Amino acid sequence: MTTFDEREKGFESKFARDQEQEFKAVARRNKLLGLWAAEKMGLSAESAEAYAAAVVRADFEQPGDEDVVRKVAGDLKGSGLSVSEGELRSKMDELMSHAREQIRQGD
Repeated sequence: MTTFDEREKGFESKFARDQEQEFKAVARRNKLLGLWAAEKMGLSAESAEAYAAAVVRADFEQPGDEDVVRKVAGDLKGSGLSVSEGELRSKMDELMSHAREQIRQGD
């Protein structure tokens, strides 16, 4: 195998690892977002875990974050809470940083 082939395989492997870590980070962020929203809605610990899992599943409906934003915003509104889309997206960004760090640390 040539040096070029080895470098190409190395880049491909790194890309695959990076994609997997990003997928895990998004799922972790969605779980953290679900737990945050559940706390705001006053759900019990057991219900909060179930709700967080539902938020993670909601992300598989369509590409991007819109399905998660729509679910959480709708559920918060349905619970009588007023959280703007901007606040929700800001919280998602904050939680994404936490999720990436947790994934990097192996948590």
